[in-house]
Amino acid sequence: MLLLALGEPPRPRAAARCRPAMEPPSAALVIRIRVPDGGAVDWTVQPAPQLLFRDVLDVIGQVLPDATTTAFEYEDEDGDRITVRSDEEMKAMLSYYYTTVMEQQVNGQLIVPLQIYPRACKPPGKRNIHGLKVNTRAGSANNSSAAIPDSLPSNSLKKSSAELKKILANGQMNEQDIRYRDILGHGNGGTVYKANHVPSGKILAVKVIPLDITLELQKQIMSELEILYKCDSSYIIGFYGAFFVENRISLCTEFMDGGSLDVYRKIPEHVLGRIAVAVVKGLTYLWSLKILHRDVKPSNMLVNTRGQVKLCDFGVSTQLVNSIAKTYVGTNAYMAPERISGEQYGIHSDVWSLGISFMEESPVLPVGEFSEPFVHFITQCMRKQPKERPAPEELMGHLFIVQYNDGNAEVVSMWVCRMLEERRSTQTQTQREGPQ
Repeated sequence: MLLLALGEPPRPRAAARCRPAMEPPSAALVIRIRVPDGGAVDWTVQPAPQLLFRDVLDVIGQVLPDATTTAFEYEDEDGDRITVRSDEEMKAMLSYYYTTVMEQQVNGQLIVPLQIYPRACKPPGKRNIHGLKVNTRAGSANNSSAAIPDSLPSNSLKKSSAELKKILANGQMNEQDIRYRDILGHGNGGTVYKANHVPSGKILAVKVIPLDITLELQKQIMSELEILYKCDSSYIIGFYGAFFVENRISLCTEFMDGGSLDVYRKIPEHVLGRIAVAVVKGLTYLWSLKILHRDVKPSNMLVNTRGQVKLCDFGVSTQLVNSIAKTYVGTNAYMAPERISGEQYGIHSDVWSLGISFMEESPVLPVGEFSEPFVHFITQCMRKQPKERPAPEELMGHLFIVQYNDGNAEVVSMWVCRMLEERRSTQTQTQREGPQ
């Protein structure tokens, strides 16, 4: 293990500092940066309260000079990975860690370093190292130091098209490592399972789609799916990889414990508004990457008990979209008119599907049941002529989106938790009553 010791944190970038809610222990903070090859670098920070999110990214950039890191993760008490992308989320992480440290001290346990996991994206050019030192022996701060190497082993960051049948995510995931648990749902030609990834202990959602296609087409699909690793948005479902077994493709993604919106009854507008904000931000992000979703509907909008809302099943792979369309015949109530008539599909087609997803009672909204901004938003999205529908920047600037763009995830979280509890209560009551 490498040790990275700094006498003080990087210089502050602003006068306002994000400080943890709990007063930190007097000892220096040790952050253990996990690197892709399985090793780690320990970074000693003192004083810790003045640490900013950008400071951590700077150090990660020097530890991993061949990768671009825009976020990092830590594990909560349930072993779930929590992503940090801002000073506010950094504050929450430190507060959680200090609470854990206090408990460890009370119980006489050894204090464990704060472990973080960089989320690396497409590698840029190499970065210079500015005087940071590492200790190659764990345990003593007085050992001689050496400069951080220009590059750490990065084989696990590189995705090889020669191994297309293996998982894209570092070549580590395959069917032998997956333990399927429950069926989460069906649709779009496949079945979605809740599953365990045995080596990591991670809970996944695995979508299995039978496809009668050639090996060459399988390779093209896998190649197209690589763009998912460039998607780094808190409004897009995390992608862990994909693999083919015979004529089935398995897509392994982040598990969202609230499931998809199609399983819920009518959603109160103050909750739906916050969900709409996240969906619009997710679509805007995809469009910025020149990716059309192609299948915007409630079953592809996922929520969890943290109040997060994420898009899934977007059409990053043209070949996969076409293969599913050829294999499975059916109607799509969320399709834009131009798509049904076989005309050119574009961003405005996604906008139509967005509007109808949030209405579900096409094409008229009951008078007085919804606010005027909401009715206007739906009306604009469902203009028959594609060019009359709002552009991405107009969606974000619409009053309905603006008024709910307050970052209040707790509203969605409380609603999801309440709905799940009601569902569990209903199931329990049904089981007690037994068959009628």
